[in-house]
Amino acid sequence: MPGYLLHMGATVLCAHAGQAIPVVPSTRVTVGGQPIVTMECPYTIAGCAFPPPPVANGPCVTAQWVMGATRVQADGVPVLLQDSQAICAPTGTPLNIVMTQMRVKGT
Repeated sequence: MPGYLLHMGATVLCAHAGQAIPVVPSTRVTVGGQPIVTMECPYTIAGCAFPPPPVANGPCVTAQWVMGATRVQADGVPVLLQDSQAICAPTGTPLNIVMTQMRVKGT
């Protein structure tokens, strides 16, 4: 499905409201002056409220994307879209894309 491209300034949260930030965005392609993010870019998470062991298996620390664009690539790697999916470690919960730029779409 078509969706807006994710960029460095997008608001991305773990399922427990921790702020997720891309480690290495694609600097060759920008949207609104900010680098876009590709599927191979891991995210780090800060401020996750999920409790640590022995109560639970949290907090979320990192996330890796498992689904990106099917037709749009940057440097040979699928870009991330508003509907892309990621899994957080060690909790196995998803990332939530709350807000991104609203000018460039991909599929």
